[in-house]
Amino acid sequence: MQPAPVFDTFSLMDIVSPSLARGTEIIQAVLKTLPNAPGSYRMLDARGEVLYVGKAKNLKKRVVAYTRGDQLPLRLQRMVAFTATMEIVTTHTEAEALLLEANLIKKYKPRYNILLRDDKSFPYIRVDREGPWPRITKHRGARDDGAEYFGPFASALAVNQSLTILQKVFLLRSCSDAMFAARARPCLLHQIKRCSAPCVGRIAPEAYAELVAQARAFLNGESRDLQREFAERMSEAAERRDYEVAAAWRDRIRALAQIQQRQDIDLGEDKDLDIAALHRAGDLVAVQMVFFRAGRHTGNRAYFPAQTGDADDAEILAAFLAQFYTQHLPPPLVLLSHAVPEADLLHEALSLRAGRKVALARPRRGDKRALLRQAETNAREAAERKLAETATQAQLLAEVATLFGLPAPPARIEVYDNSHIQGAHAIGAMIVAGPEGFEKAAYRTWNIKTAATDDDFGMMREVFRRRFARALADDPERARWPDLVLIDGGKGQLSSAHEILAEIGVSGVPLVGISKGPDRNAGREQFHVEGKPSFQLPPTHPVLYYLQRLRDEAHRFAIGTHRAKRGRAITRSPLDAISGIGAARKKALLHHFGSARGVSEAGVEDLAAVEGISRALAQRLYDHFHGG
Repeated sequence: MQPAPVFDTFSLMDIVSPSLARGTEIIQAVLKTLPNAPGSYRMLDARGEVLYVGKAKNLKKRVVAYTRGDQLPLRLQRMVAFTATMEIVTTHTEAEALLLEANLIKKYKPRYNILLRDDKSFPYIRVDREGPWPRITKHRGARDDGAEYFGPFASALAVNQSLTILQKVFLLRSCSDAMFAARARPCLLHQIKRCSAPCVGRIAPEAYAELVAQARAFLNGESRDLQREFAERMSEAAERRDYEVAAAWRDRIRALAQIQQRQDIDLGEDKDLDIAALHRAGDLVAVQMVFFRAGRHTGNRAYFPAQTGDADDAEILAAFLAQFYTQHLPPPLVLLSHAVPEADLLHEALSLRAGRKVALARPRRGDKRALLRQAETNAREAAERKLAETATQAQLLAEVATLFGLPAPPARIEVYDNSHIQGAHAIGAMIVAGPEGFEKAAYRTWNIKTAATDDDFGMMREVFRRRFARALADDPERARWPDLVLIDGGKGQLSSAHEILAEIGVSGVPLVGISKGPDRNAGREQFHVEGKPSFQLPPTHPVLYYLQRLRDEAHRFAIGTHRAKRGRAITRSPLDAISGIGAARKKALLHHFGSARGVSEAGVEDLAAVEGISRALAQRLYDHFHGG
């Protein structure tokens, strides 16, 4: 009788991944030192890249869940398998841990977290607090200079439209302080009745201060009172038969009514609120954010969180809000389309972030429910548009793969171009595109250092050497390497790129050159592939339009970067290259000698006579300009 066979026993961890058991052991070792306290934890792979950021009310109780591999979803099993180490930060409260988690996710963009991809700042309307002639301007960025800010507005277009109407109503200046000080006569804005011309004394400081106060009152939601006040002043002027003044008040009332008609919505006592509505369409998730400030609708924007995986809608919305409000100050009320998990914790964290109470609500009836329903409709439509765009993009990428013989539609296309003027200020530029369109966060530029800046082939070789030598060092597994490289140029540029890739030991990167046709006519481009004859596409071919867009975007980016570099060079002074010469000393020298050339021609004694210039510094200046 044959003996019964002996089978080795395998756990689910060994079946899923041979390294899952090792990752579990690493986490178990970390558990021994974890406190029973709130905090944030990071899981890192062998290269030190952050895989996941989490938070917990009790770190020890939360992290122990990752040691139960057979109970984890496959996505988290893969994460544990890659884990080589963990970093722990304890906090005083769970709310602080949530805010820290959101900030770390924004900083590291871990591959296993739900990510808010578009985190651009919003524009605001800025009104000066100091000086006799405050100005009103659009502002984007930090708000820590003591001025007063109103917003946010969802787009630059929304804030520009509001500013135009505000100028018509309140006639406040928008020019820079330097332009304001240099004016000798009113500018065009005064001629078209959008500025009161304080620069040339056409209005008294007291009257201008009243305009500023009226603008602040309007931006704080007191528009109805202002409209009544303007109407009374128009009537008074008409009774005095001062019809020109009455007409000016009439024009301001009309502009005020225009902005009220566009933006006023009855929100009751809640003048400042946001609405967050989520809609899922297959694997795509859209979150529509709608903003109301001072009772007026200031715009809306759709977001498409990434890496949502198997998370449910409520979990995605909670993660999105935590990350969104790390950059944007939350209003007193946020209306939600879903009941988020740990709502009390999110409420506490947002209140901590804002420095005041922030309420979360899901209205069931009334005007706020109608607003939420409209936001949900907008979220659904945004998801449908995104799906349609993605389908079109996927079809184009499939046709690109067929055209150039790629094994699959490219997930990452890199396009390269150079820019210079007669060899000066030369730069190389790269743009990136994929299934989601242009990936502007991945754009790169290189200042040309070693190649002759009038040698286009040499410039291309330098760019490719630096790009792919860095890729070999930083990303040997080719996780973020291009599936297709397009070069703005003909056979010469293409050969240069092939030569340098062969020299540094890179293979398997498809390269295509795009050169202009006869007379540089768009639509007659030549495509060049190594080892194949050049060819053209029909002028109406959709793939041709797509490739032209990619090439033109690379050209736009290269030209823009080159112009910025050239502009910085133009405004740079020869004095900037001298150590010890800061802004104050440079200003003193230029005022004393009239120009940098005058400084370069001055003697040591003359230089030392300038306030702030010591004898030793004067000698150093003289030596710099005279080869000493």
